[in-house]
Amino acid sequence: MKIYTRSGDKGETSLIYGHRIPKDSIRVETYGTIDEANSMIGLGVSYLRGTAFETDDLIEQLLIIQRELFDLGRDLATPVEKIAEKGYHVGSDKTARLETFIDSFDAEVPPLTKFILPGGHTAAAALQTARTITRRAERIAVSLSKEEQVNPEIQRYLNRLSDYLFIAGRAINHRAAVNEPEVDFS
Repeated sequence: MKIYTRSGDKGETSLIYGHRIPKDSIRVETYGTIDEANSMIGLGVSYLRGTAFETDDLIEQLLIIQRELFDLGRDLATPVEKIAEKGYHVGSDKTARLETFIDSFDAEVPPLTKFILPGGHTAAAALQTARTITRRAERIAVSLSKEEQVNPEIQRYLNRLSDYLFIAGRAINHRAAVNEPEVDFS
């Protein structure tokens, strides 16, 4: 199979099952932004490999999340009539699992006493960047949901994912013994 099809050369793309829509549609913008977050998470995972501190749990969780983000995109790329037939791929159980991950890392890191800047270890910085992309995806998903029917779990999942990425970044800095850059308001 060739990597290029030329079918998008006129500004349209195919949803699953062949429906054609403009590439600048808010639906494509939503799943494209989710794909950006997924790519940045992949970069974070690559920075975690071979580090001197414990990362197995982080890598395992992030790989699960990457697959779930792919499924969120699949839910967005499936026409509404097919969703009615086949159902959504991401449900509340995935959001609940993120909350479990969050609670575990929250118990591991020291409590926040100041605002922190994104940064520290390169993997933490990548996850903080993924967090901001996820927030953008969430905002776009909110706009999309006002115009079209979408999986209602998408907004909840993305909201929780940004929380997860924040605390996972903090856990990475904590494990790597890297000070989190704090904001000084004085």
